[in-house]
Amino acid sequence: MNDIGQIERITQNRVVKLFRDELGYTYLGNWEEREINSNIEDDLLRKFLTRKGYSKVQINKAIYDLLTTANNFGDSLYTTNKNVYQLLRYGVKVKAEAGDNYETVHLFNWKDFEDNDFAIAEEVTIKGNKTKRPDIVLYVNGIALGVLELKRSTVSINDGIRQSIVNQQDQFIQPFFATVQYIFAGNDTEGLRYGSILTPEKYFLNWKEDVQDTSRILLDK
Repeated sequence: MNDIGQIERITQNRVVKLFRDELGYTYLGNWEEREINSNIEDDLLRKFLTRKGYSKVQINKAIYDLLTTANNFGDSLYTTNKNVYQLLRYGVKVKAEAGDNYETVHLFNWKDFEDNDFAIAEEVTIKGNKTKRPDIVLYVNGIALGVLELKRSTVSINDGIRQSIVNQQDQFIQPFFATVQYIFAGNDTEGLRYGSILTPEKYFLNWKEDVQDTSRILLDK
């Protein structure tokens, strides 16, 4: 590995440690060689829903509806993502048996955010029309909500933004972004910028923290 790679790797290691040790995220591992990576990790989502007391039938139906919605690209990424968000925000209505009333399976606990399962994975290899590998993916209850691209200090954040924009194109890994709500890019000197899916590069916003606080690296703040 050359020096440039080492510098970028050190930044990523530090950010992973911050999520794990300070923010309490579960570290899922380096998924570069993992065979099947998804924006909806079935085992993790199933574990959360089981903990919340839903039946196996309810869980199966809710995950099926979520997967069906997330994989429907008959219209556009924007429409698919919006439809997925409706399920994330308001839950999935399911019937356990024919003739039963609909019940709502909530994929997140919106009232008590600490009750959700927060996790990160790094070097997440996604196989699409062309294979890509986001630096860090943020999962909540097994659902990919954020993608973070990191650059060394001498490389502009804009490179990371453009990388995620390219990844959203249908000739790359567009389906992975069906669940993603935040696109992040950062480095140690410029800090962090963010947008949502399909946000043009010039409209990404700076993540603002206390500018007077110089106690730690800008990106970590």
